[in-house]
Amino acid sequence: MRLNFTSGAETFDSDTTVSFRCRRPGESTFIEFSGAAIHRAELNGTVVPTGEMAGGRLQLHGLAAQNTVTIQATGSYMSDGTGMTRFVDPVDGRVYLHSQLAEHLAYLLFACFDQPDLKATFDFTVTAPDGWVVASNTRASQGDHGVWKFRTTPLLSTYVTAVVAGEYHSVSHDHRGIPLGLYCRQSLAQHLEADEIFEITRQGLDFFEKQFAFAYPFDKYDQLFVPEFSSGAMENAACVTINENRLFRSRVTEAKRMDRAETVLHEMAHMWFGDLVTMKWWDELWLNESFAEYMGYLAMAEATRFKTAWVDFATSTKAGAKAQDQLPTTHPIVADIPDVEAIRLNLDGITYNKGASVLKQLVAWVGKDAFFNGLEAYFKAHAYGNTDLADFLDALEKASGRDLRAWSRAWLETAGVNTIAAALETDHGVIASATLTQEARQDHPTLRPHRLRVGLFDLSGSTLARRKAVELDVDGRTTVIPLMATEPVPDLVLVNDDDLAYTKVRFDRRSLDTLTHHMGAIEDPLARALAWGGLWDMVRDAEIRAREWLTVALNNIDGETDTATLRSLIGQIEHVVASFGDPAHRPVVRALLASAAKVRVARSQPGSDEQLLWVNAFIGAARDAGDAAWVRGLIDGSTRVDGLAVDFELRWSAINALAGLGAAGQELIAAELQRDPTDLGMRAAASARAAQPLAAAKSAAWEAVIHDGTRSAQMKRATAGGFHRVDQQELLSAFVQPYFDSLLPFWASHDSDEAISIAMLMYPHAVLTQEVVAATDAALGR
Repeated sequence: MRLNFTSGAETFDSDTTVSFRCRRPGESTFIEFSGAAIHRAELNGTVVPTGEMAGGRLQLHGLAAQNTVTIQATGSYMSDGTGMTRFVDPVDGRVYLHSQLAEHLAYLLFACFDQPDLKATFDFTVTAPDGWVVASNTRASQGDHGVWKFRTTPLLSTYVTAVVAGEYHSVSHDHRGIPLGLYCRQSLAQHLEADEIFEITRQGLDFFEKQFAFAYPFDKYDQLFVPEFSSGAMENAACVTINENRLFRSRVTEAKRMDRAETVLHEMAHMWFGDLVTMKWWDELWLNESFAEYMGYLAMAEATRFKTAWVDFATSTKAGAKAQDQLPTTHPIVADIPDVEAIRLNLDGITYNKGASVLKQLVAWVGKDAFFNGLEAYFKAHAYGNTDLADFLDALEKASGRDLRAWSRAWLETAGVNTIAAALETDHGVIASATLTQEARQDHPTLRPHRLRVGLFDLSGSTLARRKAVELDVDGRTTVIPLMATEPVPDLVLVNDDDLAYTKVRFDRRSLDTLTHHMGAIEDPLARALAWGGLWDMVRDAEIRAREWLTVALNNIDGETDTATLRSLIGQIEHVVASFGDPAHRPVVRALLASAAKVRVARSQPGSDEQLLWVNAFIGAARDAGDAAWVRGLIDGSTRVDGLAVDFELRWSAINALAGLGAAGQELIAAELQRDPTDLGMRAAASARAAQPLAAAKSAAWEAVIHDGTRSAQMKRATAGGFHRVDQQELLSAFVQPYFDSLLPFWASHDSDEAISIAMLMYPHAVLTQEVVAATDAALGR
């Protein structure tokens, strides 16, 4: 591949030579490319008529046993986050490029056979303007006239190749002979925090090499924070691209730093599972992502300072999985992907969150030692090749002796989440018998095998401590727990203690009473998080009234010492206020939240994570004039909170909240944008303008998202984020029918990735009416 980025701001040169074999000479195939133009194509020295190009596919007829195809073409820079993105920094005018070729997008950069099981070696040569830095999957040598020549890659799938170019700031480091690089744009260099990121990187490489018993498989490891990235990060082999929101311009909590560490480790795990060994087809994409998600958390807990990573997994990853698994759109983890258009439909919380949760269950089911022994054999047997689920399960079966075919059918080929509860028969304060009961919804009736623990907790003074935990296999509708007989009746029975299983849990009345008054007394942060999670499932299932749950939450939240759990709880409280309760009661309940948050701001330790979380909660809940004035004082300096840094993120949060109240007009937004004239500031300003309770503001936002083809995907997301406000239903109801009218035309005129994104972002979820439900049903019916 020869790429030339010196030809202008709209297009680039993309010349490709591909050598390949054909098992049956005389057959035909096609090669893919989509860009501004193909100027010339030859197959084995014979010109290929480009008039046969259809749908991005150039037909190749009369193949020989050994073939060479050459294509000279012009590619197009994209604004939707696919292919090659070109970004001009508004701060200093510097130019930055990055590729995003997953899942089926490599053909937007160069001509190729764009499917994961057609692995090849790649030789990239890139011509770039003087002063630019260029990175790809291997080390490079820089020649004259801005030419960068990269070493031949090992066998790779097209979707994990990458090219990043521009006036990037870079920092390098060596770890045991592995060159490490960090890149970001010049205007964010002061926020790179290279020491912390390199530390996580070193810890991750050491951990994974040991766990997998397989050396890091590439010749260097670069991580590049790129502007306007379309997702969180991408596991390009040795050239990982990461969203800039993982660079912190403002003070953040330790929980958010843990999120960044998980991103770093998730993508690193892919170097083995995904890049070294790759799925044959996209129906195994779930396993690729689930494995990386699980391994990212395991590495955090065992190799970094984030020892409570599994608490965050329980409160975010697993909670998100259970929520999505109860929607009408749930589907089996193993999904049918008949073509590339179906890939995006399954990149959801089932693929990532539930898949990782079930993989955690699998590790408990087969045993951790057996799991990693199986992985070692798997990597050695399939290095630089392609596999399917059967290959993965075969390796684990041989290592563990467990039958995983039945496990796979129950867990991977069916949808829905089970509910497990403990039933105790007691006699004079002693457990006579204990049974676990498993339930499933009627529409997803599968009862599954689980490996889990049941914890018994006793209240003693101000602590609720674990007395005993019993680990066992659970299968079928009822399972007896013989080891609990003759135990004194506990104050709390915690099903799924230690969070081994993927299930909802239910509490008996005694346990529920204990949690209502003593939740914060649980010493173990993971057990506490699981108890919170069980209560949250009950309020989501309408087994606890929203206001009742809110009272329990606010009465017990001060005992929460884990930042990730506190962050999750505050988010759940905000969600209950906005979505679960009667809208007529919303002002009163929100005022309760605002009052509770303000009290906790005042008594939080100055400069602490808790203080920052509660300040943001208050900003979001503030409605009356006095509270709004307090929030505005953060911007003009009249509100001072000891230890609180009123930085970029906090200022924009305040302005966005005030804009939604009608208390921040164009003048205030413009003044803040003048203080922060970055693209990040521009997106924040767009969100604030869209949040204003004005018909003109809503119309402008609608036009920007639906009809403005010049706006980037990131700018559209920011605008859509400000558009929806539950307090603005009257204004937003005017856009309900236009939304449904625009769906099919938008789909017909946009790439499927952008169409899906806009369909989700602009759905009228803030307008809770039967008419919206009816319109949704009608649209789905069409």
